[in-house]
Amino acid sequence: MRFRPATADPTDLDRALTDPGPGDPVPALGAGKIREELDAHRFRPEWTWFAEDGDGRVVGRALWWGRADSERPIALDCLRIAPEAGDPADVAAGLLAAGHAAFGTAPVYNASLPRGWRDDAALAAAVEWRREAGARAGLSSVIERLRYEWTPAAPLPAPPRRLTFRDGTDEEFLEAFVRLSEGSLDLHTQSELRTADARDVARADMDFYLDCPGERSWWRLAHLPDGALAGLAVPSATPYHRNVGYLGVVPELRGQGLIDEILAEITRFHAAGGAERVTATTDTVNVPMAAAFDRAGYELTEIRLVLEPPPAG
Repeated sequence: MRFRPATADPTDLDRALTDPGPGDPVPALGAGKIREELDAHRFRPEWTWFAEDGDGRVVGRALWWGRADSERPIALDCLRIAPEAGDPADVAAGLLAAGHAAFGTAPVYNASLPRGWRDDAALAAAVEWRREAGARAGLSSVIERLRYEWTPAAPLPAPPRRLTFRDGTDEEFLEAFVRLSEGSLDLHTQSELRTADARDVARADMDFYLDCPGERSWWRLAHLPDGALAGLAVPSATPYHRNVGYLGVVPELRGQGLIDEILAEITRFHAAGGAERVTATTDTVNVPMAAAFDRAGYELTEIRLVLEPPPAG
């Protein structure tokens, strides 16, 4: 088996657009979407890798994604293996390992799945070989996330009643990020805090959202009438649409329904800006956040299985 990146040759573009694994029940990107991402420089030939058999036939394809200005890919978006390739986990593991070695990093793999995917035996089996391949290639940590979206077809959440919102300095936002990390149910935050200082984790979170397409001017601190900090609202965006970004309530005020008001503030802000879709994700274990999305009129649209390197240390 040979693993290689695509070239600028038109023949390789055709290979990038052609699904080598027809019949695979895991949802795949269509040729039109792949071409759109290539044109936008979010897919690139050097991030598009093929597995070829001894006769030079493409029997596997991996498409890594990044922002238009990314130096290295951020995530694996599509992984397909042909039925005739043999053991799909073995071929996929080799394909991922080759890509990781070339990139000098192991980007996460995001697999988008329908609700109830475990009830479909064929789909569950297709997910399992991907999990096995990811683990062999260093992506042994698995997180399952819920993807929600709000559209104008749903009612707008009621405006906040108990909280007021204001802009703040970078240092104020940093302190808010630190406070919200305490007792967080977010698995990524929990993992980072095992090996890093809370302020370092907060700085990394801030840097992430500053690097997103959303504007820093959108961020708001949430306060009670007496001026006490209640939480944080960071409306954000992706290259495709507006999203919720980051939100939370300080530990001592959790369980009082304030998260509903912070989510309402973000949703209403995006709606006022003309957003036709507002997306959001949360870990399946974060039951309170999922319930808040449900109450705010967000619809659960898919399950996202995230394979990533294990926590450092």
